[in-house]
Amino acid sequence: MRRLNSFSSDFDSTLEALLAFHEERDPDLPGKVAQIISAVRAEGDAALLEYTNQFDRRAVTDAADLVLDRSELSAALEGLKPEEREALAVAAQRIQVFHEAQKGASWSFKDELGNELGQRITPVARAGIYVPGGKASYPSSVLMNAIPAKVAGVETIVMCVPAPEGRLSPWVLAAAALAGVDRVVTIGGAQAIAAMAFGTSSVPRVDKIVGPGNRFVAEAKRQVFGRVGIDMVAGPSEILIIADGSVPADWIAMDLFSQAEHDEQAQAILISPDAQYLDAVADAVTRLLPDQPRADIIRASLTARGALIEVQDLPSAFALSNRIVPEHLELALADADRWIDSVSAAGAIFVGGYSSEALGDYCAGPNHVLPT
Repeated sequence: MRRLNSFSSDFDSTLEALLAFHEERDPDLPGKVAQIISAVRAEGDAALLEYTNQFDRRAVTDAADLVLDRSELSAALEGLKPEEREALAVAAQRIQVFHEAQKGASWSFKDELGNELGQRITPVARAGIYVPGGKASYPSSVLMNAIPAKVAGVETIVMCVPAPEGRLSPWVLAAAALAGVDRVVTIGGAQAIAAMAFGTSSVPRVDKIVGPGNRFVAEAKRQVFGRVGIDMVAGPSEILIIADGSVPADWIAMDLFSQAEHDEQAQAILISPDAQYLDAVADAVTRLLPDQPRADIIRASLTARGALIEVQDLPSAFALSNRIVPEHLELALADADRWIDSVSAAGAIFVGGYSSEALGDYCAGPNHVLPT
């Protein structure tokens, strides 16, 4: 990880270069995605079969074989060990409780002339959720996307998840069963987004598409927006930690890994006024990294986009964080509660040394589908 000092004369330019995400590394990406969308729109399932076999290294000849039967989802849930099934159920229940509290309500009032004005909040009829299935599988993404739709009263939930070489995570299927997903189609990439946006014989057209994905998925969502609603066009995962040295350095290193392992373009940043503590975390990163299952991805992420930043004091740290606007912000501080009001811009805030970002990704209750 690179070491930056906010006192240096070139800090601003160095920081801007670090934060810049060059999404258009492939200038042909929009055209490639537009071609896929056009083909799916014109040819339907035939195009889905062609792209699925090409990109996911499969040999499917009938589009019906892309759709999973509900019994397969139930079997995956029943096939988990009891303690695994319970863990998934606890996470689902916590996510549901949180989103029940978040649910919007309709309202109205009468003005001084007696006219009734107001707002009605109603669910869409059909939602599409995209769940990654390439470099890693995320049952938590199933729960985070499907459960809020159920809480909102969405009638039908369609899920697309790629199955490279025909492989599917039983955890993802189990989560789909638990969350009440109505239809699971084993396709991914831009072709899955196009299918949900325009509909094919095997994939119903939806009203809104949500969920994270790679750059092809993000670009496809950008191009179909307007035809359907989308949650956002998301970039790589991000974590920023503000620390005062009161939390063990090993813990901070692991929290940086928790986002860096997502993808080589993910960003992990630690800000502290304590130079010796930054040294300790750097040593912990070096020592712990070789034992991580996704060490190569973490190393690439930390090398390209990670940073340890020394600042003058904690107010300076918060000013810098508000400038960066991280997806996940951890306050690894001895008196973290008193600093919450200093945060004006962040996707999710994790308050205190025991409030690990990974808890929010899996089972705390708030949603991990956040702007990046």
